[in-house]
Amino acid sequence: MMETDGTTPATVQPNLVQRVRGYAVHVYTASGVGLAFLAAMEICAPAPDARRCFILLFAAVFVDATDGFFARRWHVKTWAAAIDGRTIDDIVDYLTFTFLPLLLMWRMEWLPQPAALFVIPALIASLLGFANREAKDETRGFFLGFPSYWNVVAFYAGLFGGKEAAPILGFITLALAFLTVLPVRFLYPNLAPRPWLLPVLLGALLWAIALIALLANYPHGPRWLSLLSLSYLAFYTIVSFALSRGTTRAS
Repeated sequence: MMETDGTTPATVQPNLVQRVRGYAVHVYTASGVGLAFLAAMEICAPAPDARRCFILLFAAVFVDATDGFFARRWHVKTWAAAIDGRTIDDIVDYLTFTFLPLLLMWRMEWLPQPAALFVIPALIASLLGFANREAKDETRGFFLGFPSYWNVVAFYAGLFGGKEAAPILGFITLALAFLTVLPVRFLYPNLAPRPWLLPVLLGALLWAIALIALLANYPHGPRWLSLLSLSYLAFYTIVSFALSRGTTRAS
């Protein structure tokens, strides 16, 4: 029997347009690996430009944030069920959220030497996080452990000191790698409970605009904007822990 997404009858046979649209969404999701390859090429260049790399990684985030809308709208689980979009998504996310950002931090010498002592634990911890079936608690709206936002970590690493801040960045990297495998919860922004959903999403939008503005002259953006952008990360972390404690007590 054909797999359904709960909104389309399993007995209905798809027409050509529905099949093409369904598989087009899979191709759109998979395009993130092309962006990952271009970012890897930039990292491997004799004189890598971190700004170009982040432009490509941010483009991959945009694809990741928008493909779900098309997948639901065009019933991909029904009309293109032969391809597992979640598998594509996980592979691309690991490359663009974890592997390449950490590779960039090594290449730019933003970590103490030997950098492998910091990068490899983070890579392994994140891989375990991606493979953890309980990593996404969509019912309650949480990620279990630090959700491998290494692209964000790398962005701020270059913004606040780079090589000069390597010892501090090394400590932060190991701490976040440890948090990745701990039973702590971080808010899933799109699934935040009311009345926090609107503040979290609005804050995320303003924060994204700030990062794009900082990217224009990265890493030499306005210091006030760099510091202001951190306020959303602080807000997100505090709300995550507060709501997580409330959920734990309720259960």
